[in-house]
Amino acid sequence: MKKYLAVLKISLAQEFVYRLNFVVWRVRNVLQFILIYFLWSSVFSDPARQVFGYDRTKILTYIFGILVLRALVFSARVVDMAGEISEGKITNYLLKPVNYFRYWASRDAASKLLNLGFATAELIALYLVFKPEIFLQENPFILAAFFLAVTFALILFFCILFLVNMIAFWLPENGWAAQFLFIVIITEFASGGVFPLDIFPSLIQKILYSFPFPYLLFFPLQVYLGKATGLALIKCLVAAGIWTLVLLVIIKAVWRRGVKNYAGIS
Repeated sequence: MKKYLAVLKISLAQEFVYRLNFVVWRVRNVLQFILIYFLWSSVFSDPARQVFGYDRTKILTYIFGILVLRALVFSARVVDMAGEISEGKITNYLLKPVNYFRYWASRDAASKLLNLGFATAELIALYLVFKPEIFLQENPFILAAFFLAVTFALILFFCILFLVNMIAFWLPENGWAAQFLFIVIITEFASGGVFPLDIFPSLIQKILYSFPFPYLLFFPLQVYLGKATGLALIKCLVAAGIWTLVLLVIIKAVWRRGVKNYAGIS
């Protein structure tokens, strides 16, 4: 355990080495937030108006929630894993008593801690600028379910990204392309990072919920807003848990095959 804590500390220090990358990432998130904020603010210019089951207070809460959750869930250092595989650097870890999964989990934790801190500061600054009405959830049971949903989201995204990066075992030159496809296009859209998924017809929502993506951002915020309760809440939490277990099993199987293939090439 100590060695992974050491990895976390070193990773925190490394985050400050690549300041420009970090600043660009944070600026991108803030600009995206401002764009979405003005979009929905104009839609709900009338405080009494309700669209798709949202009023102005809840839709703005959703947007501010996305700012924090995106920083917590989507910030990840495991994106560098494909590069290490394609460049052969992974050999250093295979020859050492290091669990590669836990190693990247530790590096991800460092990135998330730093991004969460900056996202919180940005949230406060943006709140002071726009002064929106925010919905504050006070039900302790709903808050507990919300934190459980966020925990599943953290694990799920890490598993998805870890699995996608292992494509580099077979296609070393296409690791970054796979990441762009899954993270920038599929995940951002299907997780509710641009707009709430319940604006879609029920059929499309059912299709989206058959994948793990809605459990990354949309579902935790639905829990916080009190829009996912009772049996629906339990079903979604169970589904998120099942997806977590399924992805962990798949990762274990793909990792074994990938390492064998990698060893054969080298």
